[in-house]
Amino acid sequence: MKKLSARRRHPLAALVVLLLALACTGGLYAVFAPADKAKADETAQSLAIDEGKKLFAVGCASCHGTGGQGSSDGPSLVGVGAAAVDFQVGTGRMPAQQPGAQVPRKKVIYTQAEIDQLAAYISSLGSGPSIPTEAQYGPDGADIAKGGELFRDNCTQCHNFTGKGGALTHGKFAPSLEGVAPKHIYEAMQTGPQNMPSFPDTTLSEQNKKDIIAYLNAVNGDDTVSPGGLELGGLGPVSEGLFAWIFGLGALIAVAVWVAARTAKAKKS
Repeated sequence: MKKLSARRRHPLAALVVLLLALACTGGLYAVFAPADKAKADETAQSLAIDEGKKLFAVGCASCHGTGGQGSSDGPSLVGVGAAAVDFQVGTGRMPAQQPGAQVPRKKVIYTQAEIDQLAAYISSLGSGPSIPTEAQYGPDGADIAKGGELFRDNCTQCHNFTGKGGALTHGKFAPSLEGVAPKHIYEAMQTGPQNMPSFPDTTLSEQNKKDIIAYLNAVNGDDTVSPGGLELGGLGPVSEGLFAWIFGLGALIAVAVWVAARTAKAKKS
């Protein structure tokens, strides 16, 4: 009986063995799982680059070169980054229908998945600004008043003080910002498309960009109310002066003609 009792295991022994097994399993998972995840991410990125290269060869290489090095018909895309691709293709500006002073916004012909693949391929040619996250351009934590101040200081010369756009030289123009997705406005500030200068984080910080986007949404949003009534396109004194000359002065001339006609008729009678 003593020998049997000596060989009997302690009641907690099985629990200790189970805990040790779980610890070893967790340790092995901690060692191998991150490596597996990194390998999976790398594979997915490689597939995206390969698919993007195929799309690029069909829709972009004729102007930008087979390796994105550029040509007489299109600039080099080496180092422009994913944000530039997402903006240009995501707003329909690229592929361009025809050369001109400025490529206008038009219907988007690629899906977002295809745009991401194109962006992945262009990013593989050289580092550049990445596609921003919603946390970077979303309204949370934005200062609308500060955004209005920054917009008036840096953007109104071309885009008008409410972002309605305006004419530039040699057939170029600053497009309206009304209805433009916040992500694309952020990317435009990052990359400086076409005639627009770029505003990297050293010039306008991430918070500054967020504030500007919040201001534009406040003055051009679906729920925006104009306290001044008829805004005449938001073009300020130019449209107001034109309205005064055409309708105001026209009304005065019509009244003068009517008075003169009535006076002449009264004299005849």
